[in-house]
Amino acid sequence: MHAKHITPILNVSDMAQSFAWFRTLGWEKCWDWGDPPTFGAVGSDECEIFICLNGQGHRQDPADAYSRTAGVWLSIWGDDVDAVHTTCLANGIEVTWPPTDESWGVREMHIRHPDGHIFDLAPDLRTPI
Repeated sequence: MHAKHITPILNVSDMAQSFAWFRTLGWEKCWDWGDPPTFGAVGSDECEIFICLNGQGHRQDPADAYSRTAGVWLSIWGDDVDAVHTTCLANGIEVTWPPTDESWGVREMHIRHPDGHIFDLAPDLRTPI
């Protein structure tokens, strides 16, 4: 199997809230589908994340609250985490791990999406830090 890129699909409980949350971080709404929207995408530069209201294709068990709220972890490599941290604090985005110089040589931080998804943010290692 060969992959050229991967686009995560996040289960969300509120499309408008999710689009607004990403917009606060500087991500743009790329598109949405449905009236009202049940599927859409946000993008930053060459990266895109899909968001889906209440699960992709309603594949989870509706009686299983864990499958709707467990969230996923995403590592996003790019910006200066200290600048992102300042933006998050100024806009009420939950920071679960402040910018920290880790023992593996990366300065990273974690934020939580309203539906529980964790974003591990770190500078792009392909460019000088």
